[in-house]
Amino acid sequence: MVFENPVVKEILEKYRVIWALNHAGALMGWDSQTYMPEKGVVERAIARAEISVLVQQLMLRDEFVSLVERAKSIEGLNEYESGVVRVLDRAISIYKKIPPRLVHEIAKTSQEAQKVWVKAKEKSDYNMFKPYLSKIVKLAREVADHLGYEDHPYNALLDLYEEGLRISDVDSIFDKLIPESKRILDKVLSEERYPRRHELEDLEYKVDIMKEVNKRILDLLEFPWDRARLDVSPHPFTTHMGIDDVRITTRYEGRDFRRSMYAVIHEYGHALYELQIDPNLRATPIASGASLGIHESQSRFWENIVGRSMPFTIKIKSILDNILGFTRKYSTEDLYRYFNIVRPSLIRVDSDELTYNFHIYLRYTIEKDLIAGEINVDDLPEIWNETMEKLLGVRPKRDSEGVLQDIHWSGGSIGYFPTYTLGNVIAAQIKARIEQDLNKLDELILEDRFSDLRNYLREKIHKWGSTFAPKDLLVRSIGEQMNPEYLVAYFEQKYLKHRV
Repeated sequence: MVFENPVVKEILEKYRVIWALNHAGALMGWDSQTYMPEKGVVERAIARAEISVLVQQLMLRDEFVSLVERAKSIEGLNEYESGVVRVLDRAISIYKKIPPRLVHEIAKTSQEAQKVWVKAKEKSDYNMFKPYLSKIVKLAREVADHLGYEDHPYNALLDLYEEGLRISDVDSIFDKLIPESKRILDKVLSEERYPRRHELEDLEYKVDIMKEVNKRILDLLEFPWDRARLDVSPHPFTTHMGIDDVRITTRYEGRDFRRSMYAVIHEYGHALYELQIDPNLRATPIASGASLGIHESQSRFWENIVGRSMPFTIKIKSILDNILGFTRKYSTEDLYRYFNIVRPSLIRVDSDELTYNFHIYLRYTIEKDLIAGEINVDDLPEIWNETMEKLLGVRPKRDSEGVLQDIHWSGGSIGYFPTYTLGNVIAAQIKARIEQDLNKLDELILEDRFSDLRNYLREKIHKWGSTFAPKDLLVRSIGEQMNPEYLVAYFEQKYLKHRV
């Protein structure tokens, strides 16, 4: 048994009801984006807001807080026990600083805002969503003020999503990554090393057939259907109720099949993380991923570094030919080119891996300035459009392909976007470490050694859940902190040294 200290065991017993409420909240959140009737949003918003406040109240019970304080002074706790104490102490500190009124208002507003965002995006009407975004930004500023911060209020929000992350960390990554990516991108485009378009983008597919493709690819990756499931939502996502109940979604647009397929592979990476957490951690505060950045590294590793590689293209060619059919006329090399189209585009979730971080940089700078009060919600569409044109040379013609394209702000998630680039950076570092410890990744894929990859990730990262703070976990698993040099080197090798 990993939990032996009597004080920690008592903490976990009392935590069980909090875990149960979070379990219910996760299920309600998944249902909100998949099967809930449209008009159910009002009652769901009330229910989720009440549960959020109840969780806060339970976390701040005197007897619970006293137990955690007592555990902090105990020497000789094992790694898992220390992790429980660290995570709960951090959560209690945050809950103490944010008043219940604010917790309730954020939960209620975000539930309502998500439904309005869906409609606003469908109609490409930013004005429908603007009042909700204005309120969400106001609430985020309040959160930052209550939490306290050094130098910039955005630091408080970054820390909520990535423990220990600061603007200085993010700036140091983008200061290296953006100019180097621009240099590589300009060379790829000028020399036409990878295509900007492919006729497969315009070919239509039947949704039922594409669902079978996605199922077969998940089967190839040994997705455990008795512990996980695949559904449909406007914006692909992963949620977990527990170690044995993880759910992913994708979307089906009827054309350009790679969009749906890579959304599935991306979410598979997220799901695998939760599914491979040590079962001994079940129903504890550390039975989830260490951070959003670490989480995103798993999805990006599988989606891009594995999924868009030539060896993986070779592995799935027969699946596509047998089920979709229309891919038979294309060679493996041609499919690889389709999977790795490089072009400046408007939509983040459909962007290629070389231009993706520009999309995150745009959102990061906007969020930072919004929270600082240097820009306001009224001006957002124009700021978005101008910055996108400056970064990638493309300009949105409608709100749905610009400021309204992401669900995150409607859910109150300000400070979240930088973790996507952290994930890209860490994924490249993981690739380098795997090739140092196991074998060349291309060989592992060609030899069907997906289980070796899963086992490696489980032992190095997944099994620990959130036992360690993200920066500590990185040092333990790959031997160093976040370093964008690896991602730049990966781009150099794939896009400049390898020609298709």
